[in-house]
Amino acid sequence: MSEQTPSTPAVQDNTTAQAATPPGNPLGRLISRLTLTQLTLAVLVVVFVWQWLGAHSEINQLQQEVARRMAEVEGGNKANQTLVTQNQELVRELGGKLSLLESKFGETQAQRAALETLYQEMSSSRDQTALAEVEQMLLIAGQQLQLSANVKAALIAMQHAQGRLQRMDRPAFNELAQRINRDIERLRALPGVDVPGISLQLDKLIAAADTLPLEQDAHPQIETAVAAAEPESSSTWKRFWQEVWQEIRSLVRIENTQAEAVPLLSPTQTFFLRENLKLRLLSARLALLSHDEASFRRELITAQGWVKRYFDARANDTAQTQKALQALISANIAIEVPDISGSLEAVKNYRLARERSAR
Repeated sequence: MSEQTPSTPAVQDNTTAQAATPPGNPLGRLISRLTLTQLTLAVLVVVFVWQWLGAHSEINQLQQEVARRMAEVEGGNKANQTLVTQNQELVRELGGKLSLLESKFGETQAQRAALETLYQEMSSSRDQTALAEVEQMLLIAGQQLQLSANVKAALIAMQHAQGRLQRMDRPAFNELAQRINRDIERLRALPGVDVPGISLQLDKLIAAADTLPLEQDAHPQIETAVAAAEPESSSTWKRFWQEVWQEIRSLVRIENTQAEAVPLLSPTQTFFLRENLKLRLLSARLALLSHDEASFRRELITAQGWVKRYFDARANDTAQTQKALQALISANIAIEVPDISGSLEAVKNYRLARERSAR
């Protein structure tokens, strides 16, 4: 009996705790079993998970914004790359033309050096020296006609050659002088081309390319009817209703929506557009100097199309530019250069004959 007495209170406490806990609430039983430290850790875990979810959502939004900005930058880079490619093609074309001119100039220099050497070797003979000078003048005239169709320079060179033969006053050279005179008359009969005037007009167009107003910057102007002056005796109400009517008419504007939309250009694209327009005009000037009428008109027609498409046609500067371009396109710069190789060949034959007779 004495051994069972101490265990009785413990059994009663357990029975009381079980009775105090509601048998049908598992959450309550779980919370009752948790300590304060465990509850604090659970709250911290919940707060951490909530903050992590918020940060994850902000990171997703930031990634979407970065992707959108990168797409915009990529689109601008593609447009810039297109303009750069066009510039590179034009530069390569100009480089090819420049290389051709340099090669021709090198040939001219080599031929001139050869003629100078020949002139020194033939200085002992007055006739041979004179023929060498005439041959050099005719060679220069032929090169001027072939390289740049410079009729004026070729005519001056041939006149010098003719004057040299006249100063020699040798009957043996009369036939040669007559042949050169016929070539001079053929050159004089060619139609003149105002190369300096056309070049000056191209320079003005190149200078005006930086100031032409763009079509996208032009604001439509609403045409409003100007009310006729009313006499002082007209009523105030009548003037009031006329002003109201003018305001109502200004609210309505009719536009042709089927017209081609004006392309919008960024500042970088606008810069490259103006530079490309200048390069086209510079190419037209090179074609003018070489009297290449096909290339000259092609470059001007391309420039005219760009001005019509991208620049404000209502502006006075644009209208003047279009008028000047049209006048240049209509200009005739092609020259059918006559062949003066016959005179040059005749001079060579005379010189070779003199050399053989001198031996």
